[in-house]
Amino acid sequence: MTHAENDRRHLAATAARMFTARKKIVKEKGAEPDDFEESVAQALFDLEATNNELKSDLRDLYITAAKEIDVAGSRKAIIVHVPYRLLKNFHKIQQRLVRELEKKFSGKDVVLVANRRILPPSSSIKAKRPRSRTLTAVRDGQKRGYHEQFW
Repeated sequence: MTHAENDRRHLAATAARMFTARKKIVKEKGAEPDDFEESVAQALFDLEATNNELKSDLRDLYITAAKEIDVAGSRKAIIVHVPYRLLKNFHKIQQRLVRELEKKFSGKDVVLVANRRILPPSSSIKAKRPRSRTLTAVRDGQKRGYHEQFW
């Protein structure tokens, strides 16, 4: 096999891996994920493929965003945003998933946060806004989510 053939095969394998990892991240309105988000999605895909303990649980789960932030001096944390409707499923495997992601990202802290949507107050009586979509309910839910993970 020539060097050029080997390069093409490697590129094809990398493209196939990235394509399959794209199933693990769904952005709103078809936006493209950045490199960091793709690396988190790839880590989730790799865990699904290699970790028998998490395989069946991760099959239908995906993320919507991921960010890396600085915390307390030189430490870094990864915030992984998940759809609110999948939060219960993520909570079932949260301890194992966070442990594995922290290993993959060399000891950075990993936090799972639900995407919560705030709807504007409706002027129509027919289409009443659910309580869970009010600003107050969303803020309270976010506080509870952070509190559960850190305390």
